[in-house]
Amino acid sequence: MSEAKLTILGCGSAKPTKTTSPSGQWLDLCDKSFLIDCGEGVLLTMQKLGLRTGRLYNIFISHLHGDHCFGLIGLLTTLAMLKRTQPMHIYAHRDLEKLLTPLLNYHCGDRLYDIVFHPINPRKHEVIYEDRTVSVETVPLKHSVPTCGFLFKETRRKMAEDGSFYYLTRKRYAYCSDTMYSEKIVPIIEGVETLYHESTFLQEMEVRSKEVMHSTAAQAAKIASLAKAGKLILGHYSARVEDHSLFLQEAQPVFGNTVLAEENDVIEL
Repeated sequence: MSEAKLTILGCGSAKPTKTTSPSGQWLDLCDKSFLIDCGEGVLLTMQKLGLRTGRLYNIFISHLHGDHCFGLIGLLTTLAMLKRTQPMHIYAHRDLEKLLTPLLNYHCGDRLYDIVFHPINPRKHEVIYEDRTVSVETVPLKHSVPTCGFLFKETRRKMAEDGSFYYLTRKRYAYCSDTMYSEKIVPIIEGVETLYHESTFLQEMEVRSKEVMHSTAAQAAKIASLAKAGKLILGHYSARVEDHSLFLQEAQPVFGNTVLAEENDVIEL
């Protein structure tokens, strides 16, 4: 079985700090690489870590708040400068194509590669990507703009005795970005081996979290517990909380196998 690992490119919320950049993750699964969200600064972190953009063909954007997509134009224009010829596929809310196209035409209209936009409905749970070994499903979330998470599944095709084929799911990774507490996602992610769930605030900030439709660390842990996840990764930390260990202290009593996402971390799945 191929190595499955997650590289944290950004783990902060909207306001960058000295130690955190906006959201971005690089997922290696089944000898393929996937980029999940692309906040400002993600490209710089990718370069520092030596991640190979030549292996990247698919980008998944959870929603169109700037801290999850402002890094895209820099990434895409850099790929044009590097004379990329292979297409790039972007899965996101339909408005992203409308927003990015004028910038792409202005800055790299002569690029040698195609950018293929795949509009998704963040409010609907459905398969949006599928190949022989990986599938990706949307996970509708509850935020101030249309937002979804993504459920990545490693699958293997097997042949039954009668000659028919069936699929075995081996590994699953659920990415649940900006969302307020919602148990509606539990049936979709139930039993997932690794769950990333945003934890913007501490429980003492719960009133604020509801106002801006985010979650606390304790709420993220409760979702992990209800979903019977194997491991919980916290992230999307508010700039108001400098000591990230406070998130862990709040979550672990609710769900023991909780870890913090910190930039440049590589987490085995």
